Amino acid sequence: MSLLYVFWDTLQSTLIDIIPIAAVLLGFQLLVLRQPVANAWRVLRGFVYVLLGLSLFLMGLEKAIFPLGELMASQLTDPVFLYGQAAASITVVHWQDYGWVYAFAFAIGLATTLAEPSLIAVGMKAQQVSGGSVSAWGLRLAVSLGVAIGVSIGCFRIVTGTELWLYIIAAYVVVIIQTMRAPAMIIPLAYDSGGVTTSTVTVPLLAALGLGLAATIPGRSPLIDGFGLIAFASVFPIMSVMAYAQISRKLESRRLKQTTRQVKQVKENDDAL
Repeated sequence: MSLLYVFWDTLQSTLIDIIPIAAVLLGFQLLVLRQPVANAWRVLRGFVYVLLGLSLFLMGLEKAIFPLGELMASQLTDPVFLYGQAAASITVVHWQDYGWVYAFAFAIGLATTLAEPSLIAVGMKAQQVSGGSVSAWGLRLAVSLGVAIGVSIGCFRIVTGTELWLYIIAAYVVVIIQTMRAPAMIIPLAYDSGGVTTSTVTVPLLAALGLGLAATIPGRSPLIDGFGLIAFASVFPIMSVMAYAQISRKLESRRLKQTTRQVKQVKENDDAL
């Protein structure tokens, strides 16, 4: 199958996907608001850019990123890689033997989230509306670390075969406690950050990693154990973003106390003189 045919097929499917979005926007603009579209040619040109960009992006993922992610996951979880020639006799899985899997899960979770277009857009908007008090790069890094840690723990769950609900309940208990103590400004943004991470780039790679891991570990079912990594990628960024805000507030409070103490000391010295 030629690349041109693949691109044309991807272009058609992408057009079908984004036509409802354009129809809703134009429909409300023309039928509800009853206003003409301002800068119609610029809007049309932007629509064409979106169509071409999404098509090329999806084609690149399908041809390069997805196969590479699946290959890495299958190789890292291959019993021969972990145990050598004795792999055929291995019946009991030890979680300590999968250190490279956890490292790969952490790295791929961090990298894919940093490159997530939806997170980049949310970070830019958050920095814009907050007047710079929320750093776009700081938000992206906090979310990415949360995803990386969550995916690593999710891989640990698959290796050990423990129940998914135990981890999710424990994670949301932590989230509830953090919600009661975190700055009010960051709480809605933290909850939204958990959702925007699970988008075009992150989800397929995490799904491939989970299924590959469950398929190669003795006693694991791809259907039962292979899914669930995306849940970890959704909840742990909420924790990391609120933790980032709490740590930042504590450091700022410490700096203010130190500055106040220094000012007070200078004033006392001046009074003494």
